[in-house]
Amino acid sequence: MSGILRYGSYIPFYRLDRQAAGIGRGERAIASYDEDSVSMAVEAGRQALDAGSPDDAGSPDTLIFATTSPPYAEKLNAAAIAAALDLPAQTRSVELGSNSRMGLSGLSLACDLAAAGRTTLLCAGDVVIGAPGGARERDSGDAAVAFVTGPAEQAIARVLGSASATSEVLDVWRTPEAPFAKQWEERFGVEVLGPVSLDTAQRALATAGVEPASLAKVVLDATNRRDVAGIPKALGLRPEQLANPLTDNVGRSGTAHAGLLLAQALDTAAPGDRILVLSTADGCDALVLEATDRIAEGRPRRSVAHWLESKRTDLPYNTYLKWRGILPFEPPRRPDPARPAAPIMKRHERWKYAFHGSRCQECGQGYLPPQRVCVKCGAIDSMNDERFADQACRITTFTLDHLAYSLQPPVISTVVDFDCGGRMACELTDAEPKEVSIGDNLEMTFRRFYTGQGVHNYFWKARPVR
Repeated sequence: MSGILRYGSYIPFYRLDRQAAGIGRGERAIASYDEDSVSMAVEAGRQALDAGSPDDAGSPDTLIFATTSPPYAEKLNAAAIAAALDLPAQTRSVELGSNSRMGLSGLSLACDLAAAGRTTLLCAGDVVIGAPGGARERDSGDAAVAFVTGPAEQAIARVLGSASATSEVLDVWRTPEAPFAKQWEERFGVEVLGPVSLDTAQRALATAGVEPASLAKVVLDATNRRDVAGIPKALGLRPEQLANPLTDNVGRSGTAHAGLLLAQALDTAAPGDRILVLSTADGCDALVLEATDRIAEGRPRRSVAHWLESKRTDLPYNTYLKWRGILPFEPPRRPDPARPAAPIMKRHERWKYAFHGSRCQECGQGYLPPQRVCVKCGAIDSMNDERFADQACRITTFTLDHLAYSLQPPVISTVVDFDCGGRMACELTDAEPKEVSIGDNLEMTFRRFYTGQGVHNYFWKARPVR
């Protein structure tokens, strides 16, 4: 048997007010201009790896990344995630895509690998883009989620049963050159996927030996909500058993959504609670889980509710369209960014992706980037490698740069001091320039700086503590 050891979630800071944008009511989560599915997966993965008790299964040996919005169509996006999370080079990497059900499919695969003795990290993240004014733009959102799976005896939620189905149906599709996905008339999808969803749920419960009435929470996720609308009545579910779908304040977040709703359920689950998770898209996947006595040990420092409350809701609609490359705009009157140099990126990989600095063994002074010579005591080649990505820092000084190339000017350039020692100059993100002050508490976040000649340049920025 296998189960979930730890988990983490991430919802971006910005929200688009649907009513202000003229596309409905409520809010949808918006990835910032410097975020993508990889950077959000890193954020969720950090939360998952940071959680857990010291006697759990340790570092994962397999990484699965699920997304329908990969930054690279042909290059291992999971490699950047593994590097940013400082996973060993021996880590096996797998990517799943082309369908929003792949988030739950990936979790099922991760649990199967756990049953075979492997410890797996699943990261699912999506930046969902819809045509302006359409249902996909209105109903979708951006988010990420991560789960670490391992043996059942160490799990905070063990797998009781599962079921799957694959259906060749024209529901949601997008060709490689198309900017937006299309969806067939809902009534045709319901005719096929409605019965498939119910059958998959019933088979999963049967394999688990669980009656619907005993479920604490039921997560129902689908590209079309009508595909799963008949399940509550068919299974005799009570309204309080249904998980909040987060449609009003996040939107459906592609591959991450079923996992995000599961994370929300695990945030408040009690030992013995049983959860049915179902995701429908070109077929269906379902998992039945039971929270164990260790449930509190594997929870992340930040719950889904925390991310929901940490937000900014005044993002202009035209700014969102500009960030997604939908609205033409005059670019900054500066030369286009140069492509990052591959040899330099490789030589400085642990500094660039895992954000490793150095600390002097003689006097304890920290350095970013890593140094050979200690300026404080003069020691040479007496440094220890140290990861600074999870260390708190604060603003020492800052300036607003209105001339730098950015999709969100002005660039807030700061010098930050780390509480554990060490100083560096870096860019501030998810911040309002008028609200920035010297001494503000910050934390580091993995972001995409720019894209030059088709090459994405990832590095770390600071942000106000969320």
